[in-house]
Amino acid sequence: MFAIKTEVEDPQAHAFSFREQKTMYGGKQIAVGNIVFLFASENEGGAGLVATGIVTAAQATPRKSGIARQTPRVSIAIRRTALAKRRLGRNELKTFSDWDDGRPETELNFKFYRQATNKVVGISDEAAAFLRGFF
Repeated sequence: MFAIKTEVEDPQAHAFSFREQKTMYGGKQIAVGNIVFLFASENEGGAGLVATGIVTAAQATPRKSGIARQTPRVSIAIRRTALAKRRLGRNELKTFSDWDDGRPETELNFKFYRQATNKVVGISDEAAAFLRGFF
């Protein structure tokens, strides 16, 4: 399972396309058919968790020559399958900061908000089960 936090122009859209997204925590493994949870980045005026969907296209961005350290990036397309019914964003997750407590809320806070950049991340089965409760 995967989650993405990025700028979302229309959270109600039936399909989304994101180019050259930074990947971390296993996010570069995202592939067609995977389930993904979509967070509209608060850094760009979004509200956190907005939708879930199925990846319909995924392509790794080629590395640029001459640059030694590069974060892997991926372009993906998502078909929305559900809209979130409850809010979940930075404010709801910020109190979960005991990085060793094993809670899904803490995992999401760590992966998305400890370093606030937009990104695609791999998430645990526990975090995915927690997120399903918002739909």
